[in-house]
Amino acid sequence: MSSKIDRLLIQLMNLHPKYIDLSLKRLGVLLKKLENPHYNLPKTVHIAGTNGKGSTLSYLKKILTQNGYSCHAYISPHLNKFNERIIINNCEISSKKLYDTLKYVKKINNGNPITFFEITTAAAFVLFAKKKADFLILETGLGGRLDATNIIPNKLLSIITNISMDHEEFLGKTIKKITKEKLGITKYSKKILISKQSSDVEKIIKLNLKNKKNVYYYDKDYNFKNKSKSKFIFQFNNRNYLIKKPQLLGDHQLENAASALAGAFIIKSLGFKIKCNLFNTSIYKTKWPGRLEMINYKNKIIIFDGSHNISGSEKLNIFLKQKKIKPIVLFGMLNNKKMFDFLKTIKDSVEKIIAIKIPNEKNSFTPSEIEKNCKKLLISCQKKTNIIEAKKFISKTKTKYILITGSLYLVGKLRKKYL
Repeated sequence: MSSKIDRLLIQLMNLHPKYIDLSLKRLGVLLKKLENPHYNLPKTVHIAGTNGKGSTLSYLKKILTQNGYSCHAYISPHLNKFNERIIINNCEISSKKLYDTLKYVKKINNGNPITFFEITTAAAFVLFAKKKADFLILETGLGGRLDATNIIPNKLLSIITNISMDHEEFLGKTIKKITKEKLGITKYSKKILISKQSSDVEKIIKLNLKNKKNVYYYDKDYNFKNKSKSKFIFQFNNRNYLIKKPQLLGDHQLENAASALAGAFIIKSLGFKIKCNLFNTSIYKTKWPGRLEMINYKNKIIIFDGSHNISGSEKLNIFLKQKKIKPIVLFGMLNNKKMFDFLKTIKDSVEKIIAIKIPNEKNSFTPSEIEKNCKKLLISCQKKTNIIEAKKFISKTKTKYILITGSLYLVGKLRKKYL
């Protein structure tokens, strides 16, 4: 079945318009033909931001499911298989249901130009509308205002996670433009939660939301701080809660966990029953693969991290310095990303770069392009032509720590080889 799904997904990719113009028109036309499934969705939580969307979604989903609620969820991209993107009643969509729905939506679209994300989002909405659930948690794909997920008319809660520069070719060349695009998801939201931001971004947000009521801000309405090696203090409406730290690594995960906890309290304020005594297990037990994920492999420790933008590389760099480790890095990246700036951020924290092209990704930097940037930054670099060569090198090197980063696509492909 997986090969049939892969072939069908390639067919959907081939429907892509010659030029991407961010718009909800194509999707709106298709959804109307599908009898508007997006009008029949559960109570919706919508999450936009540059980093932290997936982690925040995972924490919040765990909190809600531990409290007995059923949740649909929509994430992107996936690590290993497309099914991971669509969660129905707390479970990954079955391959048969996924295939049948994608095939049906493709038929209804009738060959009209549409982006891959738009048509797969339409399929997800069909699936979400068919099966009842208490909540739907959505992660945007790109931006916010004109993202396919933003076609939903009403939302219970919108969460804006950390915003920084990314996807400038679509969202704008300035942080002001990018922030305004992300804030586009808040237009029809009952409540709005703003996660921890830089001072510049926070000013832009407050200016754009000055006429909005029911907006909750980090530091004003909720906060968090380290308490010990295993606990952190979460504060909401001036009340403190001692919370067990998540298993997910990196200081930034406290930020994401705090956003999810604040989201849970906001949902509670809307009349839903949320038990605070379940927060510890919910936060601690949350899993989010491929994000500073460490595994033991033979005599080595492999770190999988899908960071692909500057904000992600900064968090990665902090983690490496805190752990006092200097890994060999297996690195690949899509060619619409700022490779030089990413490598510059981590250059003093790594031993060597192993340059590789992401398998089956035509829009990936070549090993030679990666090597060229490494030379400019005086980073030791070796080129490998494929994953097999790279894996052989990893098995022979005496270095204990191996970091695989630069792209979630690369992490997903290599994670399967080691797990």
